[in-house]
Amino acid sequence: MTEAYLNRIATAVPDHDVHAPFVDFADRLMAESPDPRLRSLFNRMSSRSGIEHRYSILYPHPDSSGLDNSEFWINAHEFFIRGDFPNTSKRMEIFERFAPILMRRAVDRLNVTPAERRSITHVLVTTCTGLYAPGLDFDIVDHLGLCPSVERTMIGFMGCYAAINGLKTARHIIRSEPSARVLMLNLELCTLHLQETHDLEQVLSFLLFADGCAASILSAEPTGLAMDSFRAVQIPETRDLITWKIRGLGFDMFLSGKVPIAIGKGLDGIGQDIVGPFTTDDITLWGVHPGGRTILDAVERGLALPPDALSASRSVLERYGNMSSATVMFVLDELMSRAQPGERGCAMSFGPGLTAETMLFHAA
Repeated sequence: MTEAYLNRIATAVPDHDVHAPFVDFADRLMAESPDPRLRSLFNRMSSRSGIEHRYSILYPHPDSSGLDNSEFWINAHEFFIRGDFPNTSKRMEIFERFAPILMRRAVDRLNVTPAERRSITHVLVTTCTGLYAPGLDFDIVDHLGLCPSVERTMIGFMGCYAAINGLKTARHIIRSEPSARVLMLNLELCTLHLQETHDLEQVLSFLLFADGCAASILSAEPTGLAMDSFRAVQIPETRDLITWKIRGLGFDMFLSGKVPIAIGKGLDGIGQDIVGPFTTDDITLWGVHPGGRTILDAVERGLALPPDALSASRSVLERYGNMSSATVMFVLDELMSRAQPGERGCAMSFGPGLTAETMLFHAA
């Protein structure tokens, strides 16, 4: 059977670092909570988030006068107006306007050669933060001048583990069509969906989520990371701990504070299933989606990993925050840059279900 490889990855984020302004905004929301203890809890969690920078298409400062290239950003203070947060229609208008800009930034960094453009047979897109049609798949075809008959697949609304499903889909394509060359895009504008609320679990999203994009080339050419096997594992009795629903004021994320405990307990029982014929000691490249510092801590405990095993994930979390489906690709990009031939790895993302989507791989 043909082996499928993740050949290379390019990543991109918007220009504006919004971490500090978003935390300040969330702190003001919690200051209005009828329970003052919640603000103290928020500030304590903020100081321990493990995040230093996050990026957004939203410009975080109130004075936007004199800025050039306004087509590349929108004033956050005109978008998120206290007492008048935008409805879903407005948020989707902004997604449709800005997602192609970020897509082009990532795809251009992928440096797709003219020969590769002629050989691309499939385009895969994962996103859970915006919808329009014709969509990003058509935008990619147009931007690169791909053959109009290229096969397009949209993987939508799966949340943070969608990129693993995209990799899995690419592997199936390549194994059935050895000459196939797949371009995958993972793009999320998570900051479009912040909510005006005093609910602590929702406000905590102001600490985590960010915008980002990854573009990848996958084929049967033996370079990069060989995708060996995939496994999806549902953690029992956790169906309601992560939800993502479309409502009148945007996409409404619920991320329970019980998620890290559930992941830690779940992995303690299914860790061997995930690594298959290997042991955790055989895995030296851990590409875990950094959904948050406490989630990474839970994975480390649940799989009994050494303290530095998740260094790539912690680095991405610190520098970019949680970009939903794009994030694990940022981690894999970092791992790919330092991997030695033959090193074995495990990629893992968590999302609604509560489900762990995993991939075993090795460096070519």
